[in-house]
Amino acid sequence: MVADAGSLPGVLHADLLTEGLAVRDGFLSPPRVLGLHECAARRRVRGDFSPARVGAESRLQTRREIRGDSTCWLAEPLFAEERALLDDLERLRLEFNREGYLGLFDLELHYARYPSGAGYARHLDQPLGRDQRRVSVILYLNPEWPAAAGGELRVFDGAQGHRDIEPIGGRLVCFLTAGREHEVLPARRDRLSVSGWFRSRER
Repeated sequence: MVADAGSLPGVLHADLLTEGLAVRDGFLSPPRVLGLHECAARRRVRGDFSPARVGAESRLQTRREIRGDSTCWLAEPLFAEERALLDDLERLRLEFNREGYLGLFDLELHYARYPSGAGYARHLDQPLGRDQRRVSVILYLNPEWPAAAGGELRVFDGAQGHRDIEPIGGRLVCFLTAGREHEVLPARRDRLSVSGWFRSRER
């Protein structure tokens, strides 16, 4: 039986705090992955997704050659499956604070859907001059994802090159946001995730 979020206490913080990057398969069971996939499909039908933009504040713009996904921010009213995910991630936030004293205060979260051929060029998650985003979080919602489909998350490390992480359904990736460059490689089929950041209070 695939482990679900509730049965994985204490297994993410150690890698996050020592390596700056943690990857755990089976964070959500296949039925829950499918449930969130269906939530995203319903939101697409009703027009909740919009093209992602790059830049900050007044300089936000759509640049498909840099970032080709569409996003939908998770906000009320939520589907039951989405609320359950937020509960899981709230427990994770408390664990990170308890074990690593990270001062994480809240979470911003969105669906990210990449159509076939789309990617996201190498970038940082912290806007220039703002450091509230402390831990980046990505949960993949791609059932039965074959290696040949591509779409890996490439996480860069100045000392060791990079690590490629396949977007397998139920897999959770967390990394310390500050200074961590990463990109999304183009996939050969549609690619879906829930992505966001645990944030600290504004200083």
